[in-house]
Amino acid sequence: MAVLKSPEEIEVMRQAGQIVRACLNRIQQELQPGITGEDIDELAEATIRDLGGKPSFKGYGGYPATVCISVNDEVAHGIPNTRRFEEGDIVGIDVGVIYNGYQGDAAETFAIGEISPEAKKLMSVTKAALYLGIDQAKAGKKLVDVSRAIQHHAEKHGYSIVRDLVGHGIGREMHEPPQIPHYVVKGNSTTLQVGMTLAIEPMVNIGDWRIKREADGWTYKTCDGSLSAHFEHTIAITDKGPLILTKDESDE
Repeated sequence: MAVLKSPEEIEVMRQAGQIVRACLNRIQQELQPGITGEDIDELAEATIRDLGGKPSFKGYGGYPATVCISVNDEVAHGIPNTRRFEEGDIVGIDVGVIYNGYQGDAAETFAIGEISPEAKKLMSVTKAALYLGIDQAKAGKKLVDVSRAIQHHAEKHGYSIVRDLVGHGIGREMHEPPQIPHYVVKGNSTTLQVGMTLAIEPMVNIGDWRIKREADGWTYKTCDGSLSAHFEHTIAITDKGPLILTKDESDE
């Protein structure tokens, strides 16, 4: 069962989400050819701690770093390393923060310099699919409505939705019920309620949806070597509709 949050708890999660957002914004400023994943990881941890948060991922299940960094055909959970990013790479960065006992989680895929038209389109479609899913996250609707909106948009453009990795409820724990597939699963679907907090995070591949886990035990890649993009927000379902807790409030 989903753990419903009070408005006060959602406000703390919003504060956690704003640390996540500040971290992603800071990373975006530094991303350029020649920088490494380890450089970004150090920057991310310093930013999170300077803002009063704690990295969620570091040590979670033995994960060794602050952020997950996945490049080109890597789908998710890539471990930051000394590989230097190159012009044309697309880099997915997933950030998790604990603040006053509550979690925030978001991911974006960034371009390194000038990227191919195919990569630009993939990133645009994946981001749009995320927001179309969020638009369906309203009290009284079903979780499958979120999944359907995401899948329809990705597949309309000829892409595929990763099926082995899903979104999740979030709160005091990084992973809470319910699981959130980004494709339609037949059968009963959870009814969305005010107070639910969810991390919705479609991973979309240019080619086939199948993925494989690498020898490091964490990194997932597309089986066919095709590019993959990943976008994520933490949201709360309120009586006024979905509230994005990890959006950039500095633009408002």
